[in-house]
Amino acid sequence: MSEKALRVLTCGDVYGKLDVLFNRVRAIQKKSGQFDLLLCVGSFFGTSPESQALWEDYKSGAKKAPIQTYILGANNQETVNHFADVDGCELTTNITYLGRKGVFTGASGLQIAYLSGIESRSEPAPAYCFSAKDIQSLKLSLTSNSKFKGVDILLTSPWPKEVWNYGNVPGEINLKQCGSSLVANLASNLKPRYHFAALEGENYERLPYRNHFVLQESAQHVSRFIALASIGNPAKKKCIYAFSIVPMCVMDSAELVKQPQDTTENPYRKSEKDTPKSKAEEEEEPTQQFFFDLSKQHGKKRPSDGRGGQQFQKKQPRKHPQPTGPCWFCLASPEVEKHLVVSIGDNCYVALAKGGLISDHVLILPVGHYQSMVDLSSEVIEEVEKYKNALRKFFRTKGKRYVMFERNYKSQHMQLQVVPLPLQSCTTEDIKETFIVQAQEQNIELLEIPEHTDIKQIVQPGTPYFYVELDSGEKLFHRIKKNFPLEFGREVLASEAMLNIPTRAHWKECKSSPAEEESLAKSFRGDFEQFDFSLQD
Repeated sequence: MSEKALRVLTCGDVYGKLDVLFNRVRAIQKKSGQFDLLLCVGSFFGTSPESQALWEDYKSGAKKAPIQTYILGANNQETVNHFADVDGCELTTNITYLGRKGVFTGASGLQIAYLSGIESRSEPAPAYCFSAKDIQSLKLSLTSNSKFKGVDILLTSPWPKEVWNYGNVPGEINLKQCGSSLVANLASNLKPRYHFAALEGENYERLPYRNHFVLQESAQHVSRFIALASIGNPAKKKCIYAFSIVPMCVMDSAELVKQPQDTTENPYRKSEKDTPKSKAEEEEEPTQQFFFDLSKQHGKKRPSDGRGGQQFQKKQPRKHPQPTGPCWFCLASPEVEKHLVVSIGDNCYVALAKGGLISDHVLILPVGHYQSMVDLSSEVIEEVEKYKNALRKFFRTKGKRYVMFERNYKSQHMQLQVVPLPLQSCTTEDIKETFIVQAQEQNIELLEIPEHTDIKQIVQPGTPYFYVELDSGEKLFHRIKKNFPLEFGREVLASEAMLNIPTRAHWKECKSSPAEEESLAKSFRGDFEQFDFSLQD
């Protein structure tokens, strides 16, 4: 592929005024020469009888578009009938529907990401809407490639929410109601060199913004957001944008990352100081949740008293990492409640969660003091995996599948929460979608990561994060950059879509008496015994 610039036209809402649009395009090409393609964002079709009749002229071939034209899908129920094939198709000569969502790569290498419709306010999403699941799918199709740098062009109908942050503010727009947070999330991740949108009836050209942190990351290309008014608008606001672009894949890297003088900060990265913390977010998580006593009998392991008594036998002392201050989760802590421990290995142990969501909600914890999964040594990780496998097999015999999550935020000792769910009522896809949707509702970016990717490959020790793992091996990850709801994992699993026990979302509301806890732990130990590798000689 040669480093040849493509000449591109982009327009806003057409609303069925095809003659107005294409006559204008003919005039532009007569004056400025031929363009390679026309990209249309917003609503292409109208709903009036006149616009329907005009479209029939183009469908029949009586009239023809003067340029290869690519359009997005419906933004309302009235025009859905024009888009029978969700994967996109040629509607008539020179007019092509791109599809519901995806990436179009031309012979030149120009890469165009597109998303049809408006943001859904309900589930399931109507045919003219997109959902958080659509955003996630489109992002992963591109960002899962380790060489991904961004796309040349992004086409959406809605504006991204708060795109004006740190830049010039659009006029005559209701800033509180304008834009989609899902589109903002998409734009932030896809890093388009040009992002076009419409629907608001306004022309707005934002100052270019950078896609890297200055002095912290290597320079990357800038992004430009351009909103266009509707074709034939009486105020004669700008509705067509002409530009030339060399595909990113063939550009010189130094040329690609040049920063214009008016470049601003990324609008989707509002600093933490700009968002005041709520009282709930500022509250620290209580450090004490459950405790363990090594000096008393817990259950069966190996005979150690010579009289046939069964107790946890102390192994040879190991040099486990020690905390610098009190830690209620280190197994050697002097203040403990023994009855919640159900299994002790060489490097890890399992205990029932105090205030668990359900009776068999357990936790896998390291014996020594490690803050998170990322900090674990290789031998500890190996035993964590052994406990995962044992619990997976155990819960399957109970007709359940587990969900695991970890929050490395406002916590001092790693706690891998393991919550079983009924096999018949919750598929892995249901669980994954529920986490993603509820994360999006709270503006949490929860990304799917490759199944065999180690979390250590994507985050450094000390970095706050939230992590979910399904028993299928599928994983979700969020890098915590500001505040994070402390009970988010529990809230998702307690929601109506999952266990439907919303009153148990907070562990403090689920306390049982010591006698009840001891009974639950004893029952779990007995059931889990045949799967517990720590009991084997």
